[in-house]
This record gives sequence, structure tokens and C-alpha cells, in this order.
Amino acid sequence: MKSSNNQHSSNSVSIFRFLPQLLLLAFGVSIGIIMSFYLKSPTFSLQQRQNSLTSPEKTSPPIEIPNSTTEIPEPPIGMPKMPDKPGQVGFTEFVEPNVTHNLSDEELLWRASMTPKIHAYPFDRVPKVAFLFLVRGGLPLAPLWQEFLKGHEGFYSIYVHSDPSYNEPDPEGSVFHGRRIPSKKVDWGKFNLIEAERRLLANALLDFSNQRFVLVSESCVPLFNFATIYSYLMNSTQSYVSLYDDPSPVGRGRYSIHMSPTITIEQWRKGSQWFEMDRDLALEVVSDTKYFPIFQEYCQRPCYADEHYLPTFVNIMFPGRNSNRSLTWVDWSKGGLHPAKFVRQEINVEFLENLRNQECEYNGESTNVCFLFARKFLPTSLTRFMRFAPMVMHF
Repeated sequence: MKSSNNQHSSNSVSIFRFLPQLLLLAFGVSIGIIMSFYLKSPTFSLQQRQNSLTSPEKTSPPIEIPNSTTEIPEPPIGMPKMPDKPGQVGFTEFVEPNVTHNLSDEELLWRASMTPKIHAYPFDRVPKVAFLFLVRGGLPLAPLWQEFLKGHEGFYSIYVHSDPSYNEPDPEGSVFHGRRIPSKKVDWGKFNLIEAERRLLANALLDFSNQRFVLVSESCVPLFNFATIYSYLMNSTQSYVSLYDDPSPVGRGRYSIHMSPTITIEQWRKGSQWFEMDRDLALEVVSDTKYFPIFQEYCQRPCYADEHYLPTFVNIMFPGRNSNRSLTWVDWSKGGLHPAKFVRQEINVEFLENLRNQECEYNGESTNVCFLFARKFLPTSLTRFMRFAPMVMHF
């Protein structure tokens, strides 16, 4: 009996000896279980993520998600959609950009070839006539054009392509002031004439209000007042690119067999360089990557591209949309490579009235208003034009 009591006492002592360790083990297991459940809690995970996003070690700003129900009011029609801030272009600047830019020809033609699929304009648009001046230097007949355009601001645009070496400024009050586009050297009879024409068209196409495009030179003059010319062009159903089939050596004789099969000799045409066209045709001209390179390679002197590229291109692509005649009168009666020039004493009322009264077709009807412009007039003719224009053309 005594021996049994001694054994029970010994076991009790052993249990009490390891009791602290057992309690510590149980406490550790309890803490572990509690922390395990806490770490799995969604609230804890979100808090940990927020702490990590706002930690000083993280430099990325928090992402803000806009409220999809927020209504952004539309700006007034015709006003810039964005406030004037550095680096931003407003709506007005987009539809009517400045003529000064640093675009390459490739960038310019690409930009100009764009056209909206939505035909309704989101601003008050007044269709304009774009006058494309392809000149060597100054504009000696500028005072006549100034009188012609006076009072019609907002109905026309002017673009001047001059020799890059010419740097004489136009007076601030002149309609030509600030209207020179980035230009390149042009040589008579060379292909760079076509490049200059496309450069002018492309710059004018950047203004979405330009609807009709007229190529003129420093020796060109208008034959009617602005209202008559504007109405004539805006109501026309056709463009005016002179073209005809010339079987002579200076017509078909300039065709290269290397242009075949893209361009055949039956499609080859000749015509005047001085065109007038609508916006649709102008877009096609600056977008042409099929026929332009062929002319660029195979139409070099004695093939004069300015007499063949547009006539052939229009004949192939848009024969039904063209009148096949020019709106610019010129005198080839004396023959040679250049038309006749006119000096001061040749300008009188009878001469001008004769140019203003011809016979042709307009919108399918017979008319006596055929030529709206004329060339080549020397600078000395200006005084006579300024004298007779008010009484003949009613400027």
C-alpha cells in the first residue's frame, strides 16, 4: 500500500515538472490557429494591399476610375473642344490649320488625304474657293486680286507656292500676307511642277471648308467679279481639267511604252496645266500612289508632266466628272513652247469683253461664260486692268 502511494506521488511530480512546457505549447498552438484565421480574412488582405500601394517605396500614383455616369457637356459649335493648353490643338485649328508647318511632303499628302465619313459638318461651314498661286517670286498683279477679293472674306482661301529663295514680305494688309506654304524649287518643264501642284492642293485640303480649287500663276487675272466666279464654281457639277487626245509627236509621241499596262497609249491625254477642281477630285489627286510614280519615272523631258499627268489621270479615273476644258484662257495662236504674252497697250474694254463672251457648255447647258481667268499678262498691264476692271468686271 505504501509502495502504491509512493508511485502515485512520483507521477504527480513528473506531470507538474512538464506543466509549464505543456501550457506554453498549448498557448503557441492557440495563437497559431487564431493568426491563421486572421490572415485569411478578406479585410486583412485588403488592408495589407492598401498599405503596400501607399507605402513610401511605391512611386506610382493611384489609378482613378472615372464615373461612367458623369455627363460631359458638349462645347458650342465652331468653338475648340479643348481649352487652350500647351501642346493641345482645338477644333478650330484642326479644321482650318495655319499654312505654316514643318511637315514633309509625305506627311503632308498623308494628312491631306484624310476625309470624314460623316458628311454632316459639326460646325457652321461656308464653302470656300481656294486660290492656289504657283509663282516664281513676287505677285506684280496683287493689287488687282486685292480689289477682286475685297469684301468677300470668309469665302476664299489663298495659298502661295514660291521659290524658296524668294523672301520679300507681303504687306500686312495684303490678302497674300502670311499665305506662303512651305515650298521647294520648281523648274519649268520638270516633274517638280507636278509635285508643287500636289503640295498646293494638299495644303488647301487641310482646311475642310475649301470646296473648289483653282491653280493660277503670277500672270493670271480674273475676268469676272468674285460673286460671279464663286457662284459659277459652287454650282458646277463638274471639274475643269483640260484634256484631249493629241496624235502628234507632242501628244502621243511623248508616251512611253514602259507605262504599259498601267497606262496605255489609248488612255494617254494632253491638256493645260491650269486646272479647277472640286474637293473630291483634289483628294484623289493627292492620294494617287498608282499613276504618280509611273509619271515620275517615265515622263521626263521631252515629256512634260504638267501637260499630261492630270489629263491622263482624270481621263482614266473620272471621265464623267470632268468638263474636259480649262477655265483659264491663254493664247497659243502664235505657236511655240510658250503662249503669247500681253503688255499694257493690248488691254482695253473690247479685249476683255471678248474674253468674257465665248461659247461652251456648263452643267449640260449652253453658255457664253466659259473662261473665268486669263493669262499671261505682264506687270505693265496692271494699270490698264485697274482702270478697266471696275467698268467691265464690276469689282
